[in-house]
Amino acid sequence: MVVGVLWEIAPVPQRPDVPGDYLARLRAILGRLPECREDEAWTGVRWRVAGTTATVAHVFGGEDQLFRIVFRAELDEVMAFQHLGAPYFKSEWGTNVVGMLVDDDTDWEELAELLTESFCLQAPQRLVDLVNRPTA
Repeated sequence: MVVGVLWEIAPVPQRPDVPGDYLARLRAILGRLPECREDEAWTGVRWRVAGTTATVAHVFGGEDQLFRIVFRAELDEVMAFQHLGAPYFKSEWGTNVVGMLVDDDTDWEELAELLTESFCLQAPQRLVDLVNRPTA
């Protein structure tokens, strides 16, 4: 240990708040799903199946100032997300957690389908049966 030496600590980049228009669109999508509830996450906002810890989606700003949303996908789709490249990605945690960058070019109709599928993977069957899912 060196006495009298000052250490400079680099500032930690701040995570931006998710823009209100992105949140409004996500609330419209996820609010239609039965018993899907919004709450504050460690950063950003997440939606869970009510009465559980099952996260359907989590949107947040990154230290790189980009916005991301993560959600669940069928295991056979995870590899596709990993190889598609931007705006899609596979999360570093969870075997079925994938995501996409959210920006002014986001295809909100596609995202709505992906979030609906995520809900159906996380929710109990009694709630899944209430969801109008897109047909293939």
